[in-house]
Amino acid sequence: MERLMAAPGTIEAPKIFEYQTGGGEHWIVTVYNNEYNTWDEVVHILMVATGCSEEEADMETWEVDNLGKSVVHHGGEEVCQTAAEIIGQIGIRVEVSEE
Repeated sequence: MERLMAAPGTIEAPKIFEYQTGGGEHWIVTVYNNEYNTWDEVVHILMVATGCSEEEADMETWEVDNLGKSVVHHGGEEVCQTAAEIIGQIGIRVEVSEE
Protein backbone atom coordinates (compact mmCIF):
# COMPACT_ATOMS: atom_id res chain seq x y z
CA MET A 1 0.00 0.00 0.00
CA GLU A 2 1.52 3.28 -1.07
CA ARG A 3 1.55 6.21 1.28
CA LEU A 4 0.59 8.99 -1.12
CA MET A 5 -1.54 12.04 -0.53
CA ALA A 6 -4.80 11.44 -2.34
CA ALA A 7 -7.61 13.89 -2.66
CA PRO A 8 -10.50 12.41 -0.70
CA GLY A 9 -13.74 11.91 -2.59
CA THR A 10 -17.09 13.08 -1.38
CA ILE A 11 -18.16 10.23 0.86
CA GLU A 12 -20.31 11.24 3.77
CA ALA A 13 -20.56 9.58 7.17
CA PRO A 14 -23.77 7.65 7.80
CA LYS A 15 -26.52 9.43 9.69
CA ILE A 16 -27.25 6.31 11.79
CA PHE A 17 -23.98 6.63 13.70
CA GLU A 18 -25.18 5.79 17.16
CA TYR A 19 -23.39 3.20 19.17
CA GLN A 20 -25.98 0.64 20.14
CA THR A 21 -26.19 -0.69 23.65
CA GLY A 22 -27.46 -4.02 24.84
CA GLY A 23 -27.47 -7.30 22.92
CA GLY A 24 -26.59 -7.77 19.30
CA GLU A 25 -23.25 -5.96 19.34
CA HIS A 26 -21.19 -8.97 18.43
CA TRP A 27 -20.39 -8.03 14.84
CA ILE A 28 -17.07 -6.93 13.34
CA VAL A 29 -15.89 -5.23 10.15
CA THR A 30 -12.66 -6.58 8.68
CA VAL A 31 -10.69 -4.78 5.96
CA TYR A 32 -8.15 -6.59 3.75
CA ASN A 33 -5.01 -5.27 2.07
CA ASN A 34 -4.76 -4.66 -1.65
CA GLU A 35 -2.20 -3.14 -4.00
CA TYR A 36 -4.18 -0.22 -5.38
CA ASN A 37 -5.62 1.88 -2.52
CA THR A 38 -3.27 4.45 -1.02
CA TRP A 39 -2.59 4.75 2.69
CA ASP A 40 -4.38 8.09 2.86
CA GLU A 41 -7.45 6.75 1.03
CA VAL A 42 -7.79 3.96 3.57
CA VAL A 43 -7.27 6.28 6.56
CA HIS A 44 -9.87 8.69 5.20
CA ILE A 45 -12.52 6.05 4.47
CA LEU A 46 -12.08 4.43 7.90
CA MET A 47 -12.63 7.78 9.60
CA VAL A 48 -15.74 8.46 7.50
CA ALA A 49 -17.20 4.96 7.85
CA THR A 50 -16.53 4.31 11.53
CA GLY A 51 -16.22 7.75 13.08
CA CYS A 52 -12.79 6.92 14.49
CA SER A 53 -9.97 9.39 15.00
CA GLU A 54 -7.18 9.86 12.48
CA GLU A 55 -4.78 8.21 14.94
CA GLU A 56 -6.95 5.08 15.21
CA ALA A 57 -7.50 4.95 11.43
CA ASP A 58 -3.74 5.25 10.91
CA MET A 59 -3.09 2.32 13.29
CA GLU A 60 -5.74 0.18 11.58
CA THR A 61 -4.31 1.05 8.17
CA TRP A 62 -0.87 -0.03 9.41
CA GLU A 63 -2.39 -3.39 10.41
CA VAL A 64 -4.05 -3.76 7.00
CA ASP A 65 -0.79 -2.95 5.22
CA ASN A 66 1.54 -5.03 7.40
CA LEU A 67 -0.67 -7.89 8.61
CA GLY A 68 -2.91 -8.22 5.56
CA LYS A 69 -6.11 -7.33 7.41
CA SER A 70 -7.55 -5.46 10.37
CA VAL A 71 -10.76 -5.46 12.39
CA VAL A 72 -11.75 -1.82 12.05
CA HIS A 73 -15.12 -1.73 13.81
CA HIS A 74 -17.25 -3.57 16.37
CA GLY A 75 -20.96 -3.11 16.92
CA GLY A 76 -24.44 -4.14 15.92
CA GLU A 77 -25.06 -5.82 12.59
CA GLU A 78 -26.77 -2.84 10.92
CA VAL A 79 -24.07 -0.35 11.93
CA CYS A 80 -21.33 -2.74 10.76
CA GLN A 81 -23.08 -3.36 7.43
CA THR A 82 -23.36 0.40 6.86
CA ALA A 83 -19.68 0.95 7.70
CA ALA A 84 -18.68 -1.90 5.36
CA GLU A 85 -20.74 -0.45 2.50
CA ILE A 86 -19.00 2.90 2.88
CA ILE A 87 -15.53 1.33 3.08
CA GLY A 88 -16.27 -0.82 0.03
CA GLN A 89 -16.90 2.30 -2.06
CA ILE A 90 -13.14 2.69 -2.60
CA GLY A 91 -12.83 -0.87 -3.92
CA ILE A 92 -11.12 -2.40 -0.91
CA ARG A 93 -12.23 -5.86 0.24
CA VAL A 94 -14.29 -5.68 3.41
CA GLU A 95 -16.45 -8.18 5.26
CA VAL A 96 -18.89 -8.19 8.15
CA SER A 97 -19.08 -11.21 10.44
CA GLU A 98 -20.21 -12.24 13.89
CA GLU A 99 -17.51 -12.37 16.55
